[in-house]
Parts: sequence; C-alpha cells; structure tokens
Amino acid sequence: MENIALIDSFSEFKDDKSIDRVTLMSILEETFRSALKKKYGSDDNFDIIVNPDKGDLEIWRNRVIVDDGEVEDENQEVTITEARKIETDFEVGEDLSEEVKLMHLGRRAILALRQNLIAKIHEHDNTNLYKQFKELEGEVYTAEVHHIRHKAVILLDDDGNEVILPKEKQISSDFFRKGENVRGIIETVELRGNKPAIIMSRTSPLFLEKLFEQEIPEVFDGLINVKNVVRVPGEKAKVAVDSYDDRIDPVGACVGVKGSRIHGIVRELGNENIDVINYTNNIQLYITRALSPAKVTSVKLNEETKRAEVMMKPEEVSRAIGRGGHNIRLAGQLTGYEIDVFREGVEEDVELTEFSDEIDAWIISEFAKIGLDTAKSVLEQEVSDLVKRTDLEEETVIEVVNILKSEFDD
Repeated sequence: MENIALIDSFSEFKDDKSIDRVTLMSILEETFRSALKKKYGSDDNFDIIVNPDKGDLEIWRNRVIVDDGEVEDENQEVTITEARKIETDFEVGEDLSEEVKLMHLGRRAILALRQNLIAKIHEHDNTNLYKQFKELEGEVYTAEVHHIRHKAVILLDDDGNEVILPKEKQISSDFFRKGENVRGIIETVELRGNKPAIIMSRTSPLFLEKLFEQEIPEVFDGLINVKNVVRVPGEKAKVAVDSYDDRIDPVGACVGVKGSRIHGIVRELGNENIDVINYTNNIQLYITRALSPAKVTSVKLNEETKRAEVMMKPEEVSRAIGRGGHNIRLAGQLTGYEIDVFREGVEEDVELTEFSDEIDAWIISEFAKIGLDTAKSVLEQEVSDLVKRTDLEEETVIEVVNILKSEFDD
C-alpha cells in the first residue's frame, strides 16, 4: 500500500466527518509521527510532507552515511555499502534520504495507526462540537425527537448532533412523538469523558424570555426590555417588562389584541398562564401589580427583612394566593419580597401555628404551602377545595376545620 492519496485510504472518515482537508492532513501527520516514534524510537530525522491540495503524504527518513561496521544507531545512520546500493557515488558523511512506504511500518502498525486516526478525528470533532454548542448556551434551539427514554428524550438536529432533553427539564404536559420538532434552550454543554453532552431545557425562565424575543418584535428590537421572568413550568408565569419609550405600552405590545401576540408562547408552553406586568422602581406599586389579578388595598414594607404586609378585602385573598399558591409565590419571586396577605376589616385571627398542640406540624405546613397560615383563612375555604388543593384527606380537613371553629365559638 502506497502513501499517495492517503486521504482516500481513509475516505470513510473524510466523507462522514465535518472536518476540513487541511485539518485532516494535520491529524494524519501527527498520527504518523506517533507510529514512526513507536517503530523507530524517534521521529526527529523524518520529514513528513503533506500536500492538502492533492491529498497525498510522503514520509522520508534521513540518515548519515558511515563506514561499514561503524553504525551505532540504525535509525540515524547507514553503512556506505547499503547507501551505494541506492546510489553508487555516495560518500561517507553525506546524508541519505529514503522514502518510507506505508507497508514498511508493518501490518500491526497500520492497524494501530488506523485506530489512532479514528480516535483523533473523533476527538477533533468532539472539541469542535463542544465549542460550537458552548456558544449557543442560553439560545433557543430546535431538534427532532429521535428516541424517547424514561428519564430523557433524545433529539437530533439537522447535522445529526445529539441533544438531551431530561425529564426534569420538560414541562409536565409535554408529550412527544418520534419525528416531532421540539424547541427549548441550550441550557448547558458539558464534557462527559471526551464527548460533549448537550442539555436542552423547556422549564428554564430564560426559555420564556427568549420566546418573548422571538415572538414579539419590540422585544427583539430592544424597544421593550424584559426585566424579570419567574415560572412554575406549565402552570403559571409572571413577566415584568419595561420600555424606555413612553409612547410604547410594553404590556399591550407583548400581549397583543385579545392576546394574539402571546398566544403562540402560551401554546408552546403547554397553555402556561402568563401574567405580563409593567415593571416599576416603586416597590409598593410593583408588588401590587405582581399580585394581579387580585386587588390590593395597601402595602407595608420592611426593607431589612424584605417582607411586605399586603392588605386586601377578604374576597380578594384567594385570587392573590392563586391555585396551589402559585400566584403569591411567583409574585414574591418576581419582586424579591416575602409577601404576607392580611384581610381588610378582620381584626381577630389566630396563626395556625398557635394550634400546634392539637394539629400536627406537617398538616399546618400543608395549609401554609397554599398560602393559608391563619385560622380564618382556612375557615373561609370550602372543605372540598381544601382537599383538592392540599395532599390532605377529607377526614383530616374536616377535623382541622372543627378545631378552628371551636376556637371562635368559644
């Protein structure tokens, strides 16, 4: 086997890999030098001539001619007798250059060379792939469902690159079919061994922010600025927006007429309920807007503890808390304040923690999860609603309600 057209000898790598010819020739040279060093002990006296235009490669070994019987290093020196077999007018002290054919390396060396070449090309491809997708972190990406596993969906992009969408990065309502296109953001790219793992997410708040950029021209153009995004993926989200141009209504522009602009985003996120609010530096006003659709009577701030006491009419409390407590929790995350809701006109009430002798702490905790932390806040709810919104049995809820009622009857 000759050295000429070596790229064609490894055509399966050249054709299948996204690697330019010059880089491939460089990898070939590096691989051959490793093979030469292993066979001859050193590659210092070898010239490897690469011609990327023609796609060929030549190997020449340079040795010094010495008298017969004076050879100390067969790789570096050759006898005058051997040299004159090649050319009769050679003299002692001159340099002899001989071309090394691939077959001179031996069959085992050729197989090893082939394996090393494959490994180096894979390493090169993985390095390039890592760099390519590392630059795409935080960007929206689309890929096709290739395989559905229990803990992840495996996607392939147009170039055949594998993208992983873990179960915990999927929206609860997501349902995928093989061949379907899926959008998400490239959340992280990490090296696992020598292979890059490209992780996609559909639950990240950044995904929602990037969808606003894609779907709403004013956001893309920078006329509207997305200040903050918080989400309970697939359930509810709050997005604070602002504009430096007083002529632009940022909320109206994002929502569109009858929700026309935001409808595509809502559908993409499994009908996630998205509240878009005007950002403001006025914290009281910001908290009031964040608790929408509930109407707030007043807001009292504690800057040191980052807590806000919000007063509202009793009929507004359930709106402020929202299903599963999502609304009040997201409002707190959006504004950076722990929000405590108080009912206007209700003078007497008792914290649920005061009933710790009669009600188990874990039961009190279940009520607190949905924003109910006082006796009257629980008593204002229907038993059936409390059962649906908590993980408590109906018997347990009825028992708690009776305990609380007895307190006020007394």
